[in-house]
Amino acid sequence: MEILYLKEVDSTHSYLKNYIRENGYKNPLLVYTQNQTNGIGSRDNNWNGKDGNLFFSFVIEKDLLPKDLPFQSFSIYFSYILKEIFKDIGSKVWIKWPNDFYIEDKKIGGTITNLSSKYVYCGIGINLTPVSDKFSGHLDVEIDVNNLLNLYSKKIEEFQAWKEIFSKYLIEFDLSKNFKATIDNQKISLKDAILNEDGSIQIYGKKVFNAR
Repeated sequence: MEILYLKEVDSTHSYLKNYIRENGYKNPLLVYTQNQTNGIGSRDNNWNGKDGNLFFSFVIEKDLLPKDLPFQSFSIYFSYILKEIFKDIGSKVWIKWPNDFYIEDKKIGGTITNLSSKYVYCGIGINLTPVSDKFSGHLDVEIDVNNLLNLYSKKIEEFQAWKEIFSKYLIEFDLSKNFKATIDNQKISLKDAILNEDGSIQIYGKKVFNAR
């Protein structure tokens, strides 16, 4: 996977989509910055972080991904692979369903995934330092951004089977039950949620997919 550094950008996600539109797709590509001014978050919210945090997006051919990976669970899949890298260097980060990075009870980042006919676009933001008093959560270990992204891109291209990721995430899912998730524009407790094998949850008699 080719890696491209941007000194400053409004949104790595928007930049990457425009880049592929103008230049075409040749190989998997990742772009990153530590100064994003107008990032895209879940449900069309902004994801703007303090200068010095980490924002990156990548694009990859959909057909390269594991055949057993449900498209609704791309965000869980990509998030969990990064989470495992953080864990290996001593972080206590965990993934709250469906796509948020948490340290204890504080959100430190998130993932958004979009599909086109042939490609998957994934954007991830991680707070390396506190953004504000309200959003004080941040990664609990120091990282070398270049080394991290090189390792992450290699891990993505190992194309681990979804069942391997899911079996580990299933154990961690219990942590999400202490929190709420936005479902149909409402904050819903995940206390009674059951995680299905395709990454969706069963809650109050309804099957809910992560569409981000």
